[in-house]
Amino acid sequence: MPRVHPVAILAFDRISAFHLAAPCVVFGEACPLPERFPVQVCAWEAGPLRTTSGFTLSVEHGLEALARAEVVIVPSWRDPAERAPEAVLDALRAAHARGAQVVGLCLGAYLLAQAGLLDGRGATTHWAYAADFARRHPQVRLNADVLYLADGALLTSAGTAAALDCCLQLLRERLGAEDANRAARRLVIAPHRAGGQAQFIERPLPRTRDDARLAGLLDEVRAQLDAPHSLDALAARALMSRRTFTRRFRQLTGQSFQAWLLGERLAFSQRLLEVSALPIERIAVLAGFGSPEAFRLHFRRSFAVSPSAWRQAFTGG
Repeated sequence: MPRVHPVAILAFDRISAFHLAAPCVVFGEACPLPERFPVQVCAWEAGPLRTTSGFTLSVEHGLEALARAEVVIVPSWRDPAERAPEAVLDALRAAHARGAQVVGLCLGAYLLAQAGLLDGRGATTHWAYAADFARRHPQVRLNADVLYLADGALLTSAGTAAALDCCLQLLRERLGAEDANRAARRLVIAPHRAGGQAQFIERPLPRTRDDARLAGLLDEVRAQLDAPHSLDALAARALMSRRTFTRRFRQLTGQSFQAWLLGERLAFSQRLLEVSALPIERIAVLAGFGSPEAFRLHFRRSFAVSPSAWRQAFTGG
């Protein structure tokens, strides 16, 4: 019998309708197997709950839903300066203690930090609130350059649309790349966005028309991940100096070229592990790692499991 993954989403008065809708749609109508992810929206406040969009919500479930869920999602938070009620923080602590995955989307990371779940751990939040978050929660290792960040059973995301990226990752971990990609197609969004939120931070310099040239070059690299790709060779193809290419690349993607290339190769190898029967040695070559040893090393560093264990988790083989 297929495993069921109950999802509880925490709502509150003055919630952003978009942030609440993001996990609901990913695990609901966009999900190829929504029956595997029964969603319960819950709240501790008596309804109806106001949204920032001018309409109200009627929520049927209380905090007891958090005690039954495998995935607990805090989709945002209304005020970084406001501490959530202790009953809410206790419920988040209890969910984490019993092994549930606890997720803070956008400003929802504040509640995870208030509960002490992020002490000494890595986390992210919306870039515009990074300085405030770091000041209020210095015990958290904040990384404001990524779209989402996992640390054990805790997962946090950057702002707004990154909530969709984060929820698709949750789906990918439980159903595999093919079903997550199918959900992304239904949402008409990229199944995996490379780079981080650094590319969306306000900058004094405008984007240049070279961005289009770089974007086309990245598509070519993605299509030939098994080929060697040096920084100097790509800079020459982009008609830029090494220094200019490096600066423009980071502006476009929020990453160094080597970090971006490794991420693309790892994402491709994940898909091959999930949907093909190719041997590890062949996947290492196709994804551009050269040797199985290098492939296993990078894969374990990034995902804390071996390629074989990843394949077994999704295929049972």
